[in-house]
Amino acid sequence: MTFLNPAVLIGLAAASIPVLIHLLNLRKLKKIEFSTLNFLKELQKNKIRRVRLKQWLLLALRVMIILLIVTAFARPTLEGVSIGGTTSAAKTTAVFILDDTFSMSVVAQNGSYFNQAKQTIKNLLAQLEDGDEAGLILISGEPDDELQLTTNRHSFIDHLDEVKISSGSRTLNSALIEAAELISKSKNFNKEIYLLTDFQKSRIATEQNITDLGQILNDQIRLYSFNFSQNAVNNISIDNLKVVTKIFEKDKPIRFEATITNYSNQAVANLVVSQFLGGKRYAQRSIDLNTSETKIVQLEAVAQQTGYIDAVVEIEDDDINEDNKRYASVYIPEKISLLLLYENLSDTRFIKLALKSAVDAGNINLTEYPVSRINSLQLNGYDLILIVGNDLKTGPDDLMNYLTNGGGLILFPSSVPNLQKFLQVTKSLKLPPITAIIKASDNSNSYVEFEKVDFNHPVFSDIFRDKEKKEIESPRIDNYYKMTSIGEGKRIISLIDGSTFLSEYSLGKGKVFLFNVSPVLEWSDFPLKSIFTALLYKSAFYLSANDRSESEYIAGEPLNINISKRTLPQIKIGKPDQSEDLKNLNGNDSEFLSFNRTFITGIYKIYSGGKLLEEISVNADPLESNVTYISDNDFDEFLDKINFKGTHVQISRGDDPVSLVLQARFGSELWRYFLIAAFVLALIEMMIARSAKKELVEIKE
Repeated sequence: MTFLNPAVLIGLAAASIPVLIHLLNLRKLKKIEFSTLNFLKELQKNKIRRVRLKQWLLLALRVMIILLIVTAFARPTLEGVSIGGTTSAAKTTAVFILDDTFSMSVVAQNGSYFNQAKQTIKNLLAQLEDGDEAGLILISGEPDDELQLTTNRHSFIDHLDEVKISSGSRTLNSALIEAAELISKSKNFNKEIYLLTDFQKSRIATEQNITDLGQILNDQIRLYSFNFSQNAVNNISIDNLKVVTKIFEKDKPIRFEATITNYSNQAVANLVVSQFLGGKRYAQRSIDLNTSETKIVQLEAVAQQTGYIDAVVEIEDDDINEDNKRYASVYIPEKISLLLLYENLSDTRFIKLALKSAVDAGNINLTEYPVSRINSLQLNGYDLILIVGNDLKTGPDDLMNYLTNGGGLILFPSSVPNLQKFLQVTKSLKLPPITAIIKASDNSNSYVEFEKVDFNHPVFSDIFRDKEKKEIESPRIDNYYKMTSIGEGKRIISLIDGSTFLSEYSLGKGKVFLFNVSPVLEWSDFPLKSIFTALLYKSAFYLSANDRSESEYIAGEPLNINISKRTLPQIKIGKPDQSEDLKNLNGNDSEFLSFNRTFITGIYKIYSGGKLLEEISVNADPLESNVTYISDNDFDEFLDKINFKGTHVQISRGDDPVSLVLQARFGSELWRYFLIAAFVLALIEMMIARSAKKELVEIKE
């Protein structure tokens, strides 16, 4: 016999109370002899014996009543026995793990795997008794569609009918941990977990999250597994969509790379791959894929508008359609808002001349202030900051915060050499230290020139007429700060003495271009060279472009949204299905917002009032596209790894799951009948106590 509430058994100690009372009463009795009543002793002898017998019987009954009541509350249960008509069936807690990931959308003879699994759950629910509990865990991990333990079967079925295929995906192991934690809250004797999935090999577990679950998946748990995978599945997936272009301009081409994999067991010929930008088809290619082959497809589209633009790559339908599209988002600024900060206004002359045509054309909106004003400026309102100066002691923290949130910076030293001050600037921005100031002798022709140029860097894209012959006329550099970017950042242009002329560094989500010369003729003739204007213009577009590489998320992952440019204390999140979520900040000054309702693939649009702050692409996990399945033995090995101590029952296709579950289910609770027995004994005790009291009075009289 098993007790479902064994802690109550401590109450059995209360059975000693009647015994103690009985013994105390015996001590109070005093024997007084009356010589005149000696002749009555024989007459009362039989009555006294009967009273004593009844007293002992009352003592036994009272002890038994206490024992029965305490045992009833401990919920005694017979294991492996069901005695019809004499006991009640033990209560059951059933937790259903439903695979709602898109691999279950495969349609077989009896409908999709997903719909078959839902119908199986309904059939099993019909076998539950009143008071039995049921809970629902989804492998996608979508919390809004999961269900805690409930005894309302009708509500459960209504909720189950509303569950749809999700784009989210996680491991079966994660769902099993959640189910085990849920079922551990139940006090019922029968604890059952039903696993309904297609058993994809890539979605069982990762080495990182395999843990010992022996404590919660103990020998009281029964696990029923249902495998719905049947025929070979024809599935081709777009596993990745990369935006190759780094500088985005209106009416200029944007290049993409789509990674496409054939997960089928047969080759595919003439698969059509289409590229859409802003809802318009721009490119289409046909490819052939052998079994298990992956190809990278180059695609190109021309951006004909500014702002955020949705990019989609799509392939033809197959057995699983949810992975036939992949999304990305690009941002083309209507005009770049550039903040020019200076120590000496004369140092900005050539910079303003180089950018004049872009300013006049409306491509750049130029605002200039002395660098000492940096603390009073809202830096987040600018796409790019250009500083010519050696002194940032009044605003390095604000500038670092700006860069961390994704801003861009071009940094030139002031025309007035000052090693210590410029060293302090680079140190405050966590850039490599400056080692020296190199000055050409007034009496010599010593100077340095460019040695190497990284023409593969995006700032040199589309500035050469002959793409095969890329050359830059080196300026004569007389004065410069000697620095190196070895081991840190990217060296774009280096000098013949091994130092760095132009280097790029990443700070948080932002980027920095650092020049080692001041943009004045006293330092070099760099401002007179043709590359000066082209390099500044391209640098402005490159550094002001939002880095979209970190803006792609897998469905189900929480979004980390930059809301530093918000205008209202409320954020609106537009989902791909046209629904919306509102987030009130409630005085929260954080510049980032976490949003975890991302179980739909597509583009999420973040608004503050009517202002579009950001677009974020959410795509399906490529692991969910792999239609390789495990064997029954593989799953048993997984159960051994997590130290599953319960009983595992495999339900194969063609089996009757209801009959198998009913055969395996066991246990009958006896608590009701212990209470009934206690009640009957209490009635007997009352009758005997009344009779004994009457006889005791007669003896005393």
